[in-house]
Amino acid sequence: MPVSRRNLISHTGLAAAAAVLPGAVAGAPGTSSDMRDAYFPVSLAQWSLHRSYFGGVRTADFRARFRADPDSVLQGDLDPLDFPVLARRQFGIEAVEYVNTFYFSRAKDEAYLNQLKARADGEGVRSLLIMCDALGDTGAADGNVRRQAVENHRPWLEAAALLGCHSIRVNAAGAGSHEELSRRVAGSLHALGELAAPLGLNVLVENHGGYSSDGAWLAETIVRADHPRVGTLPDFGNFLISPWGEKPEVRYDRYQGVRELMPHARAVSAKSYDFDADGNEKIIDYAAMLRIVADAGYRGHVGVEYEGRRLPEPDGIRATRDLILRIGREIAAERAETV
Repeated sequence: MPVSRRNLISHTGLAAAAAVLPGAVAGAPGTSSDMRDAYFPVSLAQWSLHRSYFGGVRTADFRARFRADPDSVLQGDLDPLDFPVLARRQFGIEAVEYVNTFYFSRAKDEAYLNQLKARADGEGVRSLLIMCDALGDTGAADGNVRRQAVENHRPWLEAAALLGCHSIRVNAAGAGSHEELSRRVAGSLHALGELAAPLGLNVLVENHGGYSSDGAWLAETIVRADHPRVGTLPDFGNFLISPWGEKPEVRYDRYQGVRELMPHARAVSAKSYDFDADGNEKIIDYAAMLRIVADAGYRGHVGVEYEGRRLPEPDGIRATRDLILRIGREIAAERAETV
């Protein structure tokens, strides 16, 4: 993939971030010794570094460039092949969540995927899932379009299996009424579950705009899909129902939405934007959110997904990681006292 790596080491601030160097960074904050005792194990969503991958590609140019040549949008200084190395050595995180946008031309490139797997395995990093976008509307009114969207996910299911992931994340999108869209998406999710089952994979839907950001609608649609391999990936953000930029905005209550999605959750995305002087997220009450997650009986990975602009991406990742760990320790202490 034609991505410049000239500033990888300076960007991360650690010479050990280069993939050719073995071992972890001694004494780096949040390394594995801290993570193993965490109430929620922490993973790193690759989207947290999207500006570092995209570089100077302007938003106005992005879609056209991506459609013409997916690799052309990767104008930044990081190589997606190094993501597991970066997660482990820069942030002490031993589980990762890939984004297919950064590998769009590589879905069927087994040699490349084996390199990615080797780098993850060499660092002791677990590959959890692939977030899949730009593959078609699973709720399209045209049945042929829906079937093609399902088929477009097949290479990514196979890639996820090769990497050792447990899931792919898909989108619930399309035009239509509340009921129509739910029925169509549910049918596509059931079909995706059928493709995923022989590979031992799950198909997870994230609240990701439109009806999917209505927690009750998405939970209902998951039940309607009626497949043991289909579940949810609740995101602490992404509860904007109205189209982006439309006024007035229509937003779903984020805490209610996460509460409604947690019974079906097999992964959790801790979206973050900015932090105060005490390390608390300014927009999202993480203590409330993580207690909702814990009350649902979930003890799986919680993925760091920093999307802010004030802090550099590495700093935002660390702040999110540390907040999850801190509140996890508080939850663990509270629950130990009640035993």
